[in-house]
Amino acid sequence: MLMRTDPFRELDRLTEQLLGTTARPVGMPMDAYRSGDDVVVHFDLPGVDPESIDLDVERNVLTVHAERRWLGPEDAERIAAERPTGKFSRQLFLGDTLDTDRIDASYDAGVLTLRIPVAEQAKPRKIQISGGSGKKELTS
Repeated sequence: MLMRTDPFRELDRLTEQLLGTTARPVGMPMDAYRSGDDVVVHFDLPGVDPESIDLDVERNVLTVHAERRWLGPEDAERIAAERPTGKFSRQLFLGDTLDTDRIDASYDAGVLTLRIPVAEQAKPRKIQISGGSGKKELTS
């Protein structure tokens, strides 16, 4: 019988068991795209209680804080712990072209969704030029 082995796996497991920490980085994967006049960002946060999610915006930096708690009893012996637990955060640097005062946030099925409107001053507009034989419009 062939088995794939990782010589450091047992060491990682013992370290986690002794220190209560994990060697794996806790991540918050995301997708972002522009849809019409909004920038939409989806963060994967499965198993996170929505009450533990906190959003802050300061100087065009959006910070998402969340916590995933261990679901078993504290005194239970963990046999496998592949789902990261603990507090984690992620920062997004937002440009001046987004209206950070009107961010809409929702959480459904383990996904945090943010809708950030594009600021009015950043939207394309037409500028009329007077003079000459006729008026001309430019788009900026």
